[in-house]
Amino acid sequence: MHIGIIGATGGIGSRVVTEALQRGHHVTAFTRDAGRISDDRENITWKSLDVLDAAGIAAVLPGLDVLISGYQPGNAAHDFDDTVSRSIADPTVYVTAARALLKALESHPRTRLIVIGGAGSLELEPGLVRADSDELLHASLDELGLPRGYAAAVRGHRDALNVLRTSNRLWTYFSPAEEIAPGERTGRFRIGGDQAMLDADGRSRISSEDAAVALVDEAELPRFVQRRFTVGY
Repeated sequence: MHIGIIGATGGIGSRVVTEALQRGHHVTAFTRDAGRISDDRENITWKSLDVLDAAGIAAVLPGLDVLISGYQPGNAAHDFDDTVSRSIADPTVYVTAARALLKALESHPRTRLIVIGGAGSLELEPGLVRADSDELLHASLDELGLPRGYAAAVRGHRDALNVLRTSNRLWTYFSPAEEIAPGERTGRFRIGGDQAMLDADGRSRISSEDAAVALVDEAELPRFVQRRFTVGY
């Protein structure tokens, strides 16, 4: 399988690259400036790409079976604070990216798209979404140590999901657990749909490595076409 990965140097994207290569797939890794990348692994090609440029995305789609977008403004893996600041400054960028991706797929409707989004749009219980409540959202951001202004970015992710939901393209939206960080690749986690997966302590959490496992699993065997899914321990 040939998998394209946008945001291939990011915290999740870089792990998706590694997971896909370890499973024997060919990877085209997209980043803002591929000329700065040195990577001697087999079966990987690095290319520069602007995720907000629909024509540029369309030009790289031929030959790809699935395109996974882990786009974030900035690079959260290397400068998390900068990504947070950029996301607050323009929370509409997630919608802009979603629209550009869907526009690109108009000329390649058989290419599958997996968008890595946010957890704030998950239901805590049927009909109760954290992103829709200032009180719940601010409490969550406080607990995670994020500025309350980041609420706008959380809602930006939610709005991007709603854009995808209006499309008849072969899209999938992935909401990681609320707590996601580098950790262990266990390959053992639970999979859900629109509701957050909570552990015995009531926490929504997953390692970046296991999130990558779930994403490549979905690339190999699609279960959530035109749907959202999530994972958690």
